[in-house]
Amino acid sequence: MRLIIYPTRRIFIVLSFFLITIGCEDNNSKESEILSIPMELIIERFDKMFHLASADDIPELKKTYPFLFPSKFNDSVWIKRQKDSLQLLLLEHVEQKFVSMAPLEDDLEYLFKHLKYYFPKTPTPRVIGVINNVDYQSKTIYTDSLLLISLDTYLGTDHHLYEGIPQYVRQEMDDKFLTSHVASKFAAKKIPPTKDRSLLSQMIYFGKQVYLKEWVLPQSSDAQKMGYTVEQIQWVIDNEVYMWQYFVQKQLLYNTDPSLAQRFIEPAPFSKFYLEIDNESPGSVGVWMGWQIIKSFMNRYPDTEINALLNLPAQTLFSKSNYKPKK
Repeated sequence: MRLIIYPTRRIFIVLSFFLITIGCEDNNSKESEILSIPMELIIERFDKMFHLASADDIPELKKTYPFLFPSKFNDSVWIKRQKDSLQLLLLEHVEQKFVSMAPLEDDLEYLFKHLKYYFPKTPTPRVIGVINNVDYQSKTIYTDSLLLISLDTYLGTDHHLYEGIPQYVRQEMDDKFLTSHVASKFAAKKIPPTKDRSLLSQMIYFGKQVYLKEWVLPQSSDAQKMGYTVEQIQWVIDNEVYMWQYFVQKQLLYNTDPSLAQRFIEPAPFSKFYLEIDNESPGSVGVWMGWQIIKSFMNRYPDTEINALLNLPAQTLFSKSNYKPKK
């Protein structure tokens, strides 16, 4: 049987192809413009300079990095820390992991070029690598002009020095998540905090943080954006409709019970539906669902400017999103 394409259908196919082609060209043109932004980002290896220096070098280091030397400690504390066996062990493993800083510098330049494109007033920060006793709660510290990276918290998910750290924490202790962590810190400063403590409002607030990464980290995977494994991303995709039904049927969306954030928003080994599926689920599923609501909104209003989206009230965004998980 020969396929017959009628004129109206032929016109539709040609028009669709034309629009897709134009869209791809626009995206490629925008990305080329972003990547052409002049920028040179260097990671200063304070960790290496500090631990390989002599005690006589402390005064000069304090002049160069005053923010890393709290005045309440005298020089004897720093001299002792210089030769601390744990610190030197961490430095050894950092050196083994990061033979060159170039890949990390390239990743950070990619991120900050995108941030500067969408938020032109964003300064390129001074970036400093440190060792911080594997303090995984402070993997990055970011202000407008300064970015501190605890290199000892990015040695790799399965690194033996991380034994004893919960698996859901360890899975993000890999340098492939570094730019996602920095983008989250930027987003937290850029997105107005919500006064509404309902679960829905928190879902959308943190969902905005993840959606921002679609603009500034377009090459990152969904797993990297969420801090998930590939299997965890697949789980939330497969169970989206059931999670949504649970939130609706239990009337949780407008509930302001603080425990809901612990159950569905905050990082955790799993989310707490109090069902058999709990042990299979990743933590923070509410954040992922908030992200899906925002994507639904943007599918309906694709011309929404980035700052307008970030400032849009949660309830307005939700009501206009027409969010309905597909079965």
